[in-house]
Amino acid sequence: MQVRAIKTHKITEKDDDLFKLLDRYITTFNDDSVLVITSKIVSICEGSIIPQDSADKDKLIKENAQLYLDRDKSRYNVMMTIRDNMLAASSGIDESNGFGHYILWPKNAQGTANKVRDYLIKRFKIVKAGVIITDSRTSPLKWGTTGVAIAFSGFEAIQDYIGTEDIFGRKFEFVKLNVVDGLASSAVVIMGEGKEQTPLALIEDLPFVKFQDRNPTEQELEGLRIEIDDDLYEPILTKAPWKKGGRSRKDVL
Repeated sequence: MQVRAIKTHKITEKDDDLFKLLDRYITTFNDDSVLVITSKIVSICEGSIIPQDSADKDKLIKENAQLYLDRDKSRYNVMMTIRDNMLAASSGIDESNGFGHYILWPKNAQGTANKVRDYLIKRFKIVKAGVIITDSRTSPLKWGTTGVAIAFSGFEAIQDYIGTEDIFGRKFEFVKLNVVDGLASSAVVIMGEGKEQTPLALIEDLPFVKFQDRNPTEQELEGLRIEIDDDLYEPILTKAPWKKGGRSRKDVL
């Protein structure tokens, strides 16, 4: 697997067309490769940004969360949320590299991923292309952030080992490999979190990825999600004093 970050200019609210950026910076793209795009530049280009001096951040967080915890539940004064069935701080709303703006998650990240895949297929006259839109997240009991996919297209996101045998013939009962988040994390660590100015990345040489010549189905997207009651961490998640936010389950897809 080869991962290469792509440097761009400083992307601001003046950049209002994601595809113009891709025209400029993605000069080659081969079959069975993956283009990784940070959610931040998707949001900037589509206008999902709000000047900090004209908005209440806590109100924005609550409006964009399915569930949230009040700030006083955190020693770091951070609102923890569940957004699009993912644990996230502050509903994914960020201020870094925002030039005085709150940057929200994209309005329809999955729709954008699908459009970018179609664009790559047509522009480079190829058959199979992968796309991932990423953000960063923290992991319980670990310092630091890692990448996570908030949308994808063009390949199988999960490799299911259930029912197959390990090297000693023992059958797997639970294991599913999360391919899409693994790829997202590998790209984000190369793209960086600071002032690297590399919000795009290409991942190539992926013999372990099963590419598809289409966008994911709704069933495949649902297959990535686990309801809280079915989650391995249900005993922890259900004990938290969650409050209902403004985003509903139906808003996810």
